[in-house]
Amino acid sequence: MRKLSITLAALGLATQAGLAQAAPEGDPEKGKQAATMCTACHQADGSGKHVEGGESWPRLAGLNAEYIAKQLHDFKSGKRQNASMMPFANMLSDQQIADVSAYYAQMDATPGQGGENASEAVLKRGEQIAERGDWSEYVVSCKSCHGPDSRGAGATFPGIAGQHAGYIKAQLKAWQEGSRSNDPQNLMGAVAKRMSNEDIHAVAVWLANQSPVAE
Repeated sequence: MRKLSITLAALGLATQAGLAQAAPEGDPEKGKQAATMCTACHQADGSGKHVEGGESWPRLAGLNAEYIAKQLHDFKSGKRQNASMMPFANMLSDQQIADVSAYYAQMDATPGQGGENASEAVLKRGEQIAERGDWSEYVVSCKSCHGPDSRGAGATFPGIAGQHAGYIKAQLKAWQEGSRSNDPQNLMGAVAKRMSNEDIHAVAVWLANQSPVAE
């Protein structure tokens, strides 16, 4: 039994080592070339774009490279659905995904758009949800997962401060409706389902007005 346990453990280590080797190291310079097809939506500086009442494209500049790579792989596999992104993701090899992700990760984060005309009351509600949550509705704060000031926590939880309001709203609605579910243990789905449309709007516009980097 002990010999079997050691063998299984060795196989497990070998599998983990194989997975680690399977993730190529990204080259930002090569990523710049591969990212030329991304600029139409995500802009040359990776800033994305907020489109009021339409489809908004996220800021990629300054996001964690592993997070970007995971999303591209999820689009490629169909685990995450988006009619605009899936064809482009399928054009990229694993190495190109790593390169593009490294390229955007080393860029300077740009300010978010949307919510510039939001009322003080709406912004105050958005701040409450992002910073403290609302336990009367069992809604945890954004920063409890996305890190201090919601500027990101590793490869799993992206920085959402300074992200475009339209994109944040669209993703919260997607989790709420179940059309997006590629996060750990469906944490975002559970939170989004407890949020009203008004609260989704409030937290989106508040986050869009926050700096993506420490000042």
